[in-house]
Amino acid sequence: MLSKEKIRPRRSFIFTPGLKPEMFPKALASGVDMVCIELEDGIAPKDKNVARSRALGIFGKEKMPDDVEVILRINSIRSSFGLDDLRAILDTDNPPPAIMLPKVNDPQDVSIVDELLSERGHNCRLHPIIETNSGLEKVYDIAKCSSRIETLFFGLIDMAAELRCKLAWDQLLYARSRVVHAAASAGLDAIDGPFMDLEDPQGNIAQAMLARDLGFSGKGSIHPKQVADLNNVFTPSKDQIQQAKKITTLFEEADTGLVMVDGKLIEKPVLREMYRILAISNEN
Repeated sequence: MLSKEKIRPRRSFIFTPGLKPEMFPKALASGVDMVCIELEDGIAPKDKNVARSRALGIFGKEKMPDDVEVILRINSIRSSFGLDDLRAILDTDNPPPAIMLPKVNDPQDVSIVDELLSERGHNCRLHPIIETNSGLEKVYDIAKCSSRIETLFFGLIDMAAELRCKLAWDQLLYARSRVVHAAASAGLDAIDGPFMDLEDPQGNIAQAMLARDLGFSGKGSIHPKQVADLNNVFTPSKDQIQQAKKITTLFEEADTGLVMVDGKLIEKPVLREMYRILAISNEN
C-alpha cells in the first residue's frame, strides 16, 4: 500500500528489449517515469534464454537511477519460460528492483512469487498485469494479496482478445474501471496500457486524459515521442499544486481529521491524493 514516503510519479512507462541491453540507457533518457525491461511478448521463444541472461546482466552492471523506476517483465509463471525467469532471479545476487507479472489469474500467482522472493531475501516490488478474464474477476483479491505490490497494470490488448471485444475505449471501460477500483481499494497506482497508433498524437492525448479522469496514475507508451504528452497529461496543474500545498499544510498544522479550506470541509482521506499531487509535481 502507498504511503506518503512511497508515492512516486508513474505518469508514463516504456518497454525496452532485454535482448538489447544497449537500448536501456536510451529508455532511461526518454523522460519516462518507468522503464520496463522486456522478457515476455517482445521476445521470440528462440531468444528467451539469451534475453534473460542479458537483461539480468543489466542489474549487475548498471546503477539503477533514483528518478526512473526500473522493472523487469518476466513471462507468466504458468509457463516454462516464466519459471526459468523466476529461477534466474532467485539465483542472482543482483535482482531487479521490481518485477512485472503478466497474465496474473489469481492471488496465488502473486503469492508464490512473493514467498520465493522472501525466502531468497530479495526485496523486489511487484507489478501485476490484469489482462485475463480470471484476473479481472479476482482483481480485488489480487490487489491485496501482497505488500510487495505497488501498482496494477491494465493489459488492454490481451484483455480485448480475452473479452472478444473491440480494442477501443468504450468497449474496455468496464474492465478499466474495475482495475482502477481494485487499485484504489488497496491504495495502489493503476497504470493504463499504451495507445497503439503512433501516428495519432491527439488520440494518445485524448485517451490519456480519459484514463487520468477515470483514476489511472499513468499510461504506457510504444515510442519515446509519446512520453512528453503523457507526462503533461498526468502532471497536476499549478492550481492543483497550490491547493494541495494548502490542504496538506493545514492538516499537518491542525493534526485533526477535518479542516476548513476556502469555506469547504475537507476530510483526512483527501490527504493521500494531495500528497500524490505534490510528489508528482516534485513540490512536496
